[in-house]
Amino acid sequence: MKLLLVWILNALALLAVAYLLPNIHVASFLTALLAAFVIGSVNVLIRPLLVILTLPITVLTLGLFILVINGVLFYAVGQWLQGFHVDTLMAGIVGAVLYSVLSWLLTATLIDDK
Repeated sequence: MKLLLVWILNALALLAVAYLLPNIHVASFLTALLAAFVIGSVNVLIRPLLVILTLPITVLTLGLFILVINGVLFYAVGQWLQGFHVDTLMAGIVGAVLYSVLSWLLTATLIDDK
């Protein structure tokens, strides 16, 4: 039940990001649910491999390159998924940061960890 609620909150965060940023488009709530699922899956399956492969660059940039990795993955999902579109890579980076912050805020305020 908690996982379903987090999934819905992530979809709402994605809709909020699309509302706040003009370069990110989400067609419907169902598309936002699907995009939230795909973004979560990509973050679990592909992101750790990319973080390991780019570790030297990440160390040189004091960890800021992870923002680029998140943005590239967010942008890639936007290019791959029908109904969810991210126009530019910079919009992907800003969108990924905003999506993470909004998702964290919604989850922290609405879900009791006890």
